[in-house]
Amino acid sequence: MDKKRSMISCEHVSKTFTSKTTTNHVVNDFSLQVEENEFVVLFGPGQCGKTTVLNLMAGLEPVSEGSIMVNDKEVKGPDPERGFVYQTLALFPWYTVMQNVEYGLRMKGMKKAERREKAQYYIDLVGLTGFENSFPNQLSGGMQQRVGIARAYCNQPVVLFMDEPFGHLDAQTRYMMQDEIVKIWEKEKRTVVFVTNNIEEAVFLADRVVVLTNCPTTVKKEYVIDLPRPRSYTDPKFLALRSEIQGIVDKTL
Repeated sequence: MDKKRSMISCEHVSKTFTSKTTTNHVVNDFSLQVEENEFVVLFGPGQCGKTTVLNLMAGLEPVSEGSIMVNDKEVKGPDPERGFVYQTLALFPWYTVMQNVEYGLRMKGMKKAERREKAQYYIDLVGLTGFENSFPNQLSGGMQQRVGIARAYCNQPVVLFMDEPFGHLDAQTRYMMQDEIVKIWEKEKRTVVFVTNNIEEAVFLADRVVVLTNCPTTVKKEYVIDLPRPRSYTDPKFLALRSEIQGIVDKTL
C-alpha cells in the first residue's frame, strides 16, 4: 500500500507567551506528522496546551521556535485552506443558517446561486434540511454546532481543526454529535485535528490519539486506534484502549 502524504508537519515547535512581568512556556519541542485525510485527536490533561497547539497549526498564533507545514506550505498566519470549529460558537446571530454557512463563499465573491447550492449541500449533510431560514437563537446547542461544522466544510478547507466542539453539549447530544461527525468525515474526507479532554470521545473518533503531557506540552505517546467504525463504547477492545490511554495520562498529572 502506498504511504499517504503528510498534510501537517510540526517540527520541534515551541511556544512561549511573554508579558512585562511573566513568561509562560506552553509548548515544548512538539513534533507531529498528520497524514492526508487522517482523523487525529490531541488528548491530554486540562490546561496542558492542547488549544495552543491547535492555534499554532491553524496559524492563529505564531510559533516561538520550530516550524509547521500544512499542505506543503509553511504556516505564517491564517489561511482559507485551514478551517476551524470552536467550542464557543462564532455564528452570526443576525444571519440565518443559510447565511452563516455561505458566509465564507460570499466573502470570496462567489455568485449567489453557486454559493447557495454549495451551502445547501452541507446543510443537508449535517442534517439541518428545513432550517435554512432559522436564526441561531432558534436552534438547540447541537444544531448550532452543526451549523458551525457545515460552515467550516462549506469553505472547502484541506485541513479542519476542531477545538473541543462538543464540550459544552449535554451528554446525550454529545454522543449524537460524535456519531454525526464520523459520518460527515467518512463522506467528506478531510484531514482533521480534533482536541478533547474526554477519553471516550478520543477513542471513539480517532484514527490516532496523540497523548500530550502537562504544560509545557509535548507528545507523550501515540496510539493507532485500529477499531472498525462504527465503534461501540462497550466493546472490550474499546474499553481496554480507553483504560491504557487513561493510565498514560494519569502518569503525567
